[in-house]
Amino acid sequence: MIFGRSERGKPPVEPVTLKILVAGGFGVGKTTLVGAVSEIRPLRTEELLTEAGRPVDDTSGVEGKHTTTVAMDFGRITLREDLVLYLFGTPGQQRFWFMWDELSEGALGAIVLADTRRLEDCFAAIDYFERRSIPFLVGVNCFDGGARYPEDEVRRALDLDEDVPIVLCDARDRASVKEILVGVVQHAMSHAASRRNPVTT
Repeated sequence: MIFGRSERGKPPVEPVTLKILVAGGFGVGKTTLVGAVSEIRPLRTEELLTEAGRPVDDTSGVEGKHTTTVAMDFGRITLREDLVLYLFGTPGQQRFWFMWDELSEGALGAIVLADTRRLEDCFAAIDYFERRSIPFLVGVNCFDGGARYPEDEVRRALDLDEDVPIVLCDARDRASVKEILVGVVQHAMSHAASRRNPVTT
């Protein structure tokens, strides 16, 4: 790059930046997902779990978890030269939900991470995005030792509309996370197109 222009004489591409939220229950893997794919060192706001928080932080099924996000996680990934995603991981506990409105401002779409061991923990996130008409997909984080269920069973259990994508993923794996990010961008774009051109009968 020379004086703001490429060596071939073409002006640099000004990328489109899109905001994606990563939501879900406590301990479902949101921080891990952002860290697995971010091309910058992710911003994390994790604190150690304390005895004072034990009555409100349900660690059933995630007994090995010792920290929790108290504000947000932030990461960035360039999908193409002209497309950059900013990732915002939301805090999972109910006492931090007041931050969701600010984090969701201007979001293109969202990923709701689900753990089949604690599937009910993602109901609040699903309800939040449905009420605000923010397009989302459900990423079933395949934990080691966790039960695997067919997509239709997960859809019924979460009472999801047919147009909401469900994707099996591994929040630790960069390739798996990139696949889910591409999926949420495609879903959000088709959702926006359908709202611009509603089908009339």
